Order: sequence, then structure tokens, then C-alpha cells
Amino acid sequence: MSGSADDPARLRTRERRHGRRAIFRPPPRAMRRDLAQLVCAVGGLALGVALPRFSLGPEVDAGPVVTLLFTLGFGVISLVSIIYSMLFLVIQFSASTFTPRLGLFRDDPIVWRTFAFTVGVFVFSITSGLAIGARRTAVSTLVPGTAMVLTLIALTLMRTLQTRAFHSIQLGHSLTAIATRAHRLFDELYVRPYDPEAATAAATAAPEPPPGAGTTAVRWSGPAVVVQRMDVRALVGLAERHDCSLAFLVAPGATVSRGVTLAEVTGGELSEAALRDALETGVERTFDQDPDLPFRLLADIALRALSPAINDPATAADSLDRLEDLLTRLSGHDLGIGRFTGEDGRLRVTIPVPDWERYVRTAVDDLLFSAAGSPMALRRMHDLLDRLAERIPESRREVVRERLQWVDRTGRERYPLLWAGAGVPSAAGRGAPSAAGPDAPSAEPNSPSPGRA
Repeated sequence: MSGSADDPARLRTRERRHGRRAIFRPPPRAMRRDLAQLVCAVGGLALGVALPRFSLGPEVDAGPVVTLLFTLGFGVISLVSIIYSMLFLVIQFSASTFTPRLGLFRDDPIVWRTFAFTVGVFVFSITSGLAIGARRTAVSTLVPGTAMVLTLIALTLMRTLQTRAFHSIQLGHSLTAIATRAHRLFDELYVRPYDPEAATAAATAAPEPPPGAGTTAVRWSGPAVVVQRMDVRALVGLAERHDCSLAFLVAPGATVSRGVTLAEVTGGELSEAALRDALETGVERTFDQDPDLPFRLLADIALRALSPAINDPATAADSLDRLEDLLTRLSGHDLGIGRFTGEDGRLRVTIPVPDWERYVRTAVDDLLFSAAGSPMALRRMHDLLDRLAERIPESRREVVRERLQWVDRTGRERYPLLWAGAGVPSAAGRGAPSAAGPDAPSAEPNSPSPGRA
């Protein structure tokens, strides 16, 4: 969410670079899906009416061409059926194997683009077949040639769709897809490097309300929904027009139910309907403006793998690899990005965003207790926290060291032989070798040695 109150010029620069597209501006995804189907259907209709009128190149009898067109037209209906059958099966497999919140294949544009194109092929084939059968005894070879080319394109899209479906049910491809989307989102949101002094000053600085300004709470009156996107540009403009400030208590990814305070308005009054117009809600979280979602998905996959019913610690270790990558990527960036100013430089909109501790808790805390039952997963968790503590800035290490000490203590208590044999250094004693030497045995026969410094 670059373009905070600390650096308003950066947001305007990025907007000019991307065609005045704000980071939190919601793309009309549902509208694009419907529009694509409409455009393909209209295009197929127009092409099916106009193309048989041309007399280019050699001509063939209309009868076999009409039969071919109807065959191809109704054949693509079977293609659409396969698309949706595959969609249902893949979603069910991903929900039961990985996590119900993983909808990568379902949200892939290739799904609705293939459907839209096959609709266009069907409309073209039926329309051109009717036009030829009603008026002509001979038709240009351009018509069946076009129908064959369109069918081959539809088959190519189908092959691409099948490949994406196969990838979406494989662990490695699913983890890579989550990490890739997370990297793309992080690169958009977190554009400033981490500065501990600036972050501390921004966290302690509280905007002073205008003299005599009152605060009004705006509550959600609709059914329970998930906030998916916020149009920050529209919210800033709304606050400027009413000369007020908006402090949201919810962020993208949060669930709001009836009566929950959506935002607090200072210096003016705004209705819930005005704020709702700048929000896009749905039934589940999306990647668009929810940087905490990738951590939740990877943690869910690892938790499911560590459950007694699955008992697959290797899958949990793979998820921890991706969690380590995401945490390392975020450690060097400024995460305080939820403050937006207007053209006059005044703070207009604030949005609660995850901080470093929130990311660590989402990625690690739930897995700590589940990993305690598996030496492989616990050792991988130790490696994650150990390497992370060495790479991140000093001001962000405390929350990681606390969990590293817990993992180290749990490993020495539950798996003393494995923990000592693996040479895992003690989190509490790292850097301080024993007086008796690094290889001295423990005083107690059942406790591991403190390890090497």
C-alpha cells in the first residue's frame, strides 16, 4: 500500500506510471468475465451472418458444409461440459487435499476465457450453418476453413486448461503458484525498504484531529461478508469532499457481520452506503489486496499435512520452505503502508495492515504445536526460525527468537537423541561454548549436549 502519509508523492508517481491505476483500485473481474462471454457471442453471431455472404476462393456444396458446421457447433458444447466437470473435480480435490480456501484453478482466467471462446465458436457455427442452409446451394471454402481454425483454437485452449488443472492438483505447482502471487502482491504493496527509526516514529505518531472534531462510527448493516478490495482513491476523494478523515477498523481479508464497526469518521459524517460503494465484498478472501492470505494458505496446507489423519510431515516441510521464503522477502521492507493523504497533504484514510509480528504469528504459531509431534517438521521449523533470525533486521528478531527458543526446548525435551545427534545448536546458548569443550558429554545421561557454538 505504498503512498502512505510519509511518502504521498510515490503513490502519485506509481499512478502515473500505471495509467492512474491506484494499488487498491478494484479491477472489475466479474464484469470482465461476463463481458468476454458477451463479446465472443456477439462476435460469433456477426461472423456467422457475414462470412457466408462472401464468395472468395473456390466454392463447395452447401450440404456437407452445413453438416460440418452443426457438428462442430454441438461438439464445442461437449467441450464446455468437460470444462465444468474438470473444474468441479479439481476444486474438490484441492479442497480435500490442500485447503478449502485454495481456489487458484477456479479463479484462473483460462477457465472463463475458454468458456467464452467456445460460446463464440458455437454461435458462429450454428449461425453460419442456418444462413447457408436457408439461402445458398454453394459456399466459399472460407466458411468451413474458418470453422476449423476456430475449433483448433478451442482445442488448444482446452489443452492449456487441462495442463493448468493437472498442475493445480500437484503440491509443488500449487505451492509455487501461491508464492508467485504473494511475490507479485508484495512487490506492489511494499515498495520502501525497512527503516527501524522511521517505522518507530510512524508507529508512535498519532494524527491530531481538528479542534472540536467529533468521531462517528459507521457500522455494517448487511449480512456477513468478506472485504476483498478497497478503492483507496475513491475513499480519499470521499473524505476530501466531506472534509473528514476515515479510520477503517477492518482491512481486506476481514469478515464483517451486522453491527460491526466498519470505520470511524472524524470531522464529518458519512453514511454506510457511501463507504460501501468503495468496497468490494464477497464470500471468501482473495489475493488482490490481502497480503496475509498466502501465509494462511501455506500454514493451512502444513496443518492438514501434520494432522493425524494425513500424517505427511514432508508436505509440511515443503510448505515451511515457502513460508521461510515469504518471511525473508518481507523482512527487509517497510510494512507500515496503511496511511493515505489527500492532495492537501492531510491524512485522509487509514487502513489497518498486518505488521511483522502478525505475519510471523500467521506463518508459525499454529504450526508450532502441530510440528511438535513430528521430529522432521520440528527440525524444519527450527531451521526456518534459525535462518530467519540471522537474516532479518535486529529490531525484528525478538519475535522470531522467542519461537526459536520454544522449538529448541521442545525438541530437546521430546527428541533428545535425535536433537543431539542432528547437531542442532541451543537457541539459548548459541555463541557461548561450554567450559568443558564443545564435545563434552552432558551431565545427565538422558539430556543432549549443548551443541557446538
